[in-house]
Amino acid sequence: MREEYDFSNAKKNPYAGKLKKQVTINIDSDTIEYFKNLAKSCGIPYQTLINLYLADCAKNKKQLKMSWN
Repeated sequence: MREEYDFSNAKKNPYAGKLKKQVTINIDSDTIEYFKNLAKSCGIPYQTLINLYLADCAKNKKQLKMSWN
């Protein structure tokens, strides 16, 4: 290893804003099973599938519409 490195021409990571953050969230067992089964048929991890779905909701500014009867 060198004793010193020259970072004068270094560029900022363009993907730094897209880094993921680990969180803890409580999700119903049925919902997890739904996404796990869907993920198997799509061939991607279920956590990635949930992230893609939530990212799409955020991107399109989807609003939850509920009514309590």
